Amino acid sequence: MKNLLTDIAGVSVGHADDAAIASGVTAILFDKPAVASIDVRGGGPGIREDSLLTPHNVVEAIDAITLSGGSALGLDAAGGVQAWLAERGRGFRIRDAVVPIVPGAICFDLLNGGNKAWGRFPPYRDLGYAAANATSGDFRLGSVGAGMGATTANLKGGLGSASAKTDDGVAVAALAVVNSVGAVTIGTGPWFWAAPFEADAEFGGRGLPPSFTPDMLAMRLKGGAEATAAENTTLVVVVTDAQLTKPQAKRLAMIAQTGMARAIYPVHAPLDGDVVFAAATGAKPVDPLFGLTKLGGLAANTVARAIARGVYAATPLPFPGALPSWQERFG
Repeated sequence: MKNLLTDIAGVSVGHADDAAIASGVTAILFDKPAVASIDVRGGGPGIREDSLLTPHNVVEAIDAITLSGGSALGLDAAGGVQAWLAERGRGFRIRDAVVPIVPGAICFDLLNGGNKAWGRFPPYRDLGYAAANATSGDFRLGSVGAGMGATTANLKGGLGSASAKTDDGVAVAALAVVNSVGAVTIGTGPWFWAAPFEADAEFGGRGLPPSFTPDMLAMRLKGGAEATAAENTTLVVVVTDAQLTKPQAKRLAMIAQTGMARAIYPVHAPLDGDVVFAAATGAKPVDPLFGLTKLGGLAANTVARAIARGVYAATPLPFPGALPSWQERFG
């Protein structure tokens, strides 16, 4: 176990980013189509193919998921991943036609200091293709891919990942792009809200503060009174090797979404676009009631850990007024 999304067999992850524009794309590919669904809790989401993922619609499985910066302009990134898959004949077959199924979601990083004067067409389709072409079983965390330009209320955001197994051997892993309106750390200190779920000091091992003061519980919001729904989002992909139906994948996404509330304060606001994709590769059977509940609870813990790891691993953007990273402040 590498404590990454790719601990699930048949999953690969790739990044492509541009330091000059301070933005990027992350592609998650499945060797075989994976049953998937989605849960949306934020008030300002930006999503591609979300209707397809609802349990009552026809297509059961997907070929990839694309996460991107760029706000709505970044939805083009999924087209680049789709092109990469199409070149390899991968996708949903309708007689002689092949259509790669690639849901995606975006976060807003257009005001982080990077040069967004890219001309007529934004670069996200090309970045999506490059991210798909770079996929492997290992990948970096922090200010990379879709997490390149991410920020939180008080620190640089980023991309994190974590994995775990149930006591009966079913694996679950999460990947998170943390661009939240709220804070991932407590007050002005180094402690993460997700500290109770930390494994092996994966985000510093600082635990919780010895006591909580009113200042620690005060809400810190990115942008203060000027914050808007377009500027903030936490994007999460949860993947398991369990055998799930599409409605069960929906339930897994719903339970896993609670991991955001364990790691970000506040969360699921009208100022956020929070979304969780859940996908299942189908390698191992799971009890549809107790087993799915246990898997979902572990998935929520894993989401919280992935969020904290994204902020812990982030590096600051090299622009005037850029937010500091956790490592700069406390490392």
